[in-house]
Amino acid sequence: MPRVLLTGGSGFIATHVLETLLARGHSVVTTVRSPQKGQAILQAHPELQKDRLDYAIVEDISQANAFDKAVVSEPPFDAVIHTASPYHFNAKDAKELLDPAIIGTTGILNSVKKYAPSVKRVVVTSSFAAINNIYAAGKGKIYSEADWCPITEEQANENPGNAYRASKTFAERAAWNFMETETPSFDLTVINPPLVLGPIAHRLASLSALNTSNQRIRDLITGAAKDRCPPTGNHGYVDVRDLGLAHVLAIEKPEAGGKRIFTVSSHFSNKEIAEIIGEEFPEFRDRLPSGEGLAPGDYPADGVYGFDNSRSRQVLGIKYRNLKESIVDAVNSLLAVEPALAK
Repeated sequence: MPRVLLTGGSGFIATHVLETLLARGHSVVTTVRSPQKGQAILQAHPELQKDRLDYAIVEDISQANAFDKAVVSEPPFDAVIHTASPYHFNAKDAKELLDPAIIGTTGILNSVKKYAPSVKRVVVTSSFAAINNIYAAGKGKIYSEADWCPITEEQANENPGNAYRASKTFAERAAWNFMETETPSFDLTVINPPLVLGPIAHRLASLSALNTSNQRIRDLITGAAKDRCPPTGNHGYVDVRDLGLAHVLAIEKPEAGGKRIFTVSSHFSNKEIAEIIGEEFPEFRDRLPSGEGLAPGDYPADGVYGFDNSRSRQVLGIKYRNLKESIVDAVNSLLAVEPALAK
């Protein structure tokens, strides 16, 4: 059976990648930062032996040679999926995001080249942040894989949002530069999702540790956003299950090699999320913003950018879930963590 190394296996996106890999018959080793995280993954799949699912410890992906041991396996790996990279907007210094993203990405490519000659494909999770030009976005622009975020090192230090955009942009550019200059025996596919919504599958002790993109849903159902629906920000989204499948198809389909793939389902707004929650979960209606409180969650007056997701549909064959399904399933997954929220 095909054998895959998956980095960052306890994360929001990676957990869905892992479930899809296992469902499609792959053998997986996933990297985690601690034995506790690794054991939690194994305990979630007690029916699987170590030849189907195991873990390797990589404590700090921003360290040189961090993946040298993890890429070595018997039997050897056929493919690598690299999802490990921080996603938050709390960085006090851009280096908090830049180093793990850039060094982690180039580091695993170097390790694969040196120590895993059996690998034929590496898939890297990038972002729409590496495509979107926030300095010129607006109505009429159609984004595709041909576009690049033009952010500079100086702009990366202006605010936490720019630090994140720079981390994804610089890391992806470094990956493609590696492929050009090092000419390894494997090829590269990069997946570029916008905001990722949908159900959580990773274990959480509480919703305080929830992934960044789903925090807007948490804040709506808890009433934290009752007085003011937060601005939507990124108006493109993809369901995490579709994104998980996209990563796996990217290692299975030969034609995906050497390509960036923009995985976006549709537009959305936080106002639409609030409306779906109100319709499908009436017990939360009194916690949701209404009237003027909803205004910041709507689309901007000049409209939003468009997108071209044809490559993801034609090359990978992805059929995207709609927003209602993503939100309903996300809310139900949050209630599974904290059932008292529904009372």
